Amino acid sequence: MKIEHQNLASGGWAELTLAEQLANIGSEVERAIKWKEKGNNDYSQKAFLRSLELLSFSLDCQKNGARLKELARLYEVLVDYFNGENIFSSSAQLWRKYFYAFNWLARK
Repeated sequence: MKIEHQNLASGGWAELTLAEQLANIGSEVERAIKWKEKGNNDYSQKAFLRSLELLSFSLDCQKNGARLKELARLYEVLVDYFNGENIFSSSAQLWRKYFYAFNWLARK
């Protein structure tokens, strides 16, 4: 699999705060949702995969067990929403609300 975010993969991601990381992940999730709503599944899938790549970077650089658990659960639920059966009953509105708080915090 090709790494889309080369500069972040080489260590730049670990320099961001968790709020900044999640805000960036949320941007990709928002793109995936918008493309899904427009019926462009190819672009939606690409944005979704980029969000998983960023989330993987976050998982790799976390040492806090509670954060690891939250990020791992986030990964699981995102995959379920975009590529699974949505057994967690996620929605576009839920994801927007979840990531909005991190976007707000990162800008503060």
